[in-house]
Amino acid sequence: MSKKRKGAPKEEASKGSVKRTEPLIIGFLGQHPGRGYQIKQIIKGLGVRDAKSKAIVTNVIFQLEDTGRLKKLRNGSYTIEASLETLTGVVDSVNARFAYVVLDGEEEQEDIWVAKQDLLGAMDDDKVKVVLKPGKHGKHPEGKVVEILERNRDEFVGRLEMSARYGFVIPDFKKMFHDIYVHYNDLNGAKHGDKVIVKITQWPARDKKPEGIVTRVLGKAGEHNAEIHSIIAEFGLPLEFPEAVEDEAESISDKITAKEIAKRRDFREITTFTIDPFDAKDFDDALSIRKLNNGNTEVGIHIADVTHYVALKTKLEKEAVERATSVYLVDRTIPMLPERLSNGLCSLRPNEEKLTFSAVFELDDSGTIKKEWFGRTIIYSDRRFTYEEAQERLESGEGDFAQEINDLNVLAHKLRKKRFQAGAVNFETVEVKFKLDERGTPLGIIPKERKDAHMLIEDFMLLANKRVAEFIFNKLKSANPLTFVYRTHDNPDPDKLDTFAKFANRFGHNADFNRGAISKSLNNLITEIEGKPEQNVLQQLAIRTMAKARYTTEPKGHFGLAFEHYTHFTSPIRRYPDMMVHRLLQHYLENGKSADKDAYEELCLHSSEREKRAADAERASIKYKQVEYMSIVEDKVFEGIVSGVTEWGIYVEITETKCEGMVRMNDLDDDFYEYDEQNYRVIGRRNKKMITLGDAVHVRVKATDIDRRTIDLIFADNDE
Repeated sequence: MSKKRKGAPKEEASKGSVKRTEPLIIGFLGQHPGRGYQIKQIIKGLGVRDAKSKAIVTNVIFQLEDTGRLKKLRNGSYTIEASLETLTGVVDSVNARFAYVVLDGEEEQEDIWVAKQDLLGAMDDDKVKVVLKPGKHGKHPEGKVVEILERNRDEFVGRLEMSARYGFVIPDFKKMFHDIYVHYNDLNGAKHGDKVIVKITQWPARDKKPEGIVTRVLGKAGEHNAEIHSIIAEFGLPLEFPEAVEDEAESISDKITAKEIAKRRDFREITTFTIDPFDAKDFDDALSIRKLNNGNTEVGIHIADVTHYVALKTKLEKEAVERATSVYLVDRTIPMLPERLSNGLCSLRPNEEKLTFSAVFELDDSGTIKKEWFGRTIIYSDRRFTYEEAQERLESGEGDFAQEINDLNVLAHKLRKKRFQAGAVNFETVEVKFKLDERGTPLGIIPKERKDAHMLIEDFMLLANKRVAEFIFNKLKSANPLTFVYRTHDNPDPDKLDTFAKFANRFGHNADFNRGAISKSLNNLITEIEGKPEQNVLQQLAIRTMAKARYTTEPKGHFGLAFEHYTHFTSPIRRYPDMMVHRLLQHYLENGKSADKDAYEELCLHSSEREKRAADAERASIKYKQVEYMSIVEDKVFEGIVSGVTEWGIYVEITETKCEGMVRMNDLDDDFYEYDEQNYRVIGRRNKKMITLGDAVHVRVKATDIDRRTIDLIFADNDE
């Protein structure tokens, strides 16, 4: 009997089957739990004699060790690992030395700290199984990845470096800490210094680098189109629409039939216009205005009726769901819908009849709503205004439709005042735009101005979004509420607010976030810092302190806007959630039954994720242009403000361009500076010079890195 058992392992292992070898090793060690065996002893115990099978057994032992199923003892022997409970989560890479695993659905539980050697080659956003190890790393439990369940991505964008015998790709993605080895035969025509897309063919294991093949050459690193295409690829954004989707869009009729008009409320004879950026091509929204006999004002907020043209279960619908949002990079838009729809059929262009979905309000002189109506309409836009043209009419009172625009502005101011009285937070972040030449080179960075014309449009869009959400919520308040898509924003976390208050204090501002007065305190602070050098730094940090707005079917409130219920109704050309809202609103106006909540919640989650991806890509494109611009003006001295202090360097935001760079600690050559974490500063050991958060400084550019989108600065205060 024993001879038969001895013979079987030898026969099976000699076949070279890893799958069959694993249980044999586990079975052998399982007969003697707790006892350690050297690799040679395991091979002998399995009755393996030929060199090929010995190599297979050795490699399988290493794999079992990597996955945590075997434990290597100090003397180099192996024992079977005790059965441990596994937890599932997603890897959040911090640096090349360690990562955290964020557990699924475990908001209360601490993230698990995992050292590089225990990651099993897992990378950022990979889904993994992890077991806990004895002890902790700081306040976090320590763990070990034992299985990679799902890779988040297998393609990376980077710059190709060539050696005499092989190439390797240095990834742009900051959370990818491995260069990717590429054989000469797998370069696909790429040359040294090219930006490329590389697909992983072998993931890292032990001390081996990942390997891959070049699937696409984007162009020379540093060139405008190559860098923008690399951002598009890095974030998995689509370059073009599938041909079948374009064909479907082209096949839609542009005729508006009398039968269709008869179903709608007719606004074609009422004064209507759009107000948009000068370079806008898709016009989602239009405003109509007329004075009523009772002295009140009727304002119509007319939104492109996208769902009239994009039917369920079509290729267009599927593509819109997948994209979920348009993406606005510095030099181009990646639209959610093909141009035939976004710039043609659905765009509310002047002097054309257009199908719309509208929210219509009768307002008295105080901005109080006396009546409201929601439904499908047809409009005729009399004029397309740019923000600048509308602002001219507000400032001069002259020009076509000047009276109507000024009347709308008066009402908008009253709506805005009510919103802030109710507790809305007045976030006004400074955005930048670039002046680019024909090759995409930045000639200048210009902060965007927000004037009354911008806020007028925003106030009426907020009104429509708010009232649509409230209308649906109030339509059926019973135990079986109607499924709807809400835009929610949770209250800020008290710990984050406390940290922000301390941060603001370093700039000399007293932020008092007593319970129940958070929005008031934030607004007081925002008013106090307006026009000051630290304005942008503190406003950006305040936004990061807030919870993230998201889409959900849960009828929660919106903290930032101080609305009990809020949705997105006003931009269906560029946001899929607005299309969902249009469909649901029409369904309920026709007294339809409540929609499938689970299905819509899944679409909400997907839309929120796509929204984050778009925002990250947009920020990356802005940062790229900022870095490129700063590389052109390296000799110039800039005024800046210390926006962060860390043990490795001092972050400085340049006041003129809103670019942030870093002065590295090893570039402070006048003394050895020690980091004072508690007080957000560094102190010179000998000269006692302090560099503190909020200090006004002068800097010059030392170096820029387009690939990493980083700016290295040096202090220029003592240049003269």
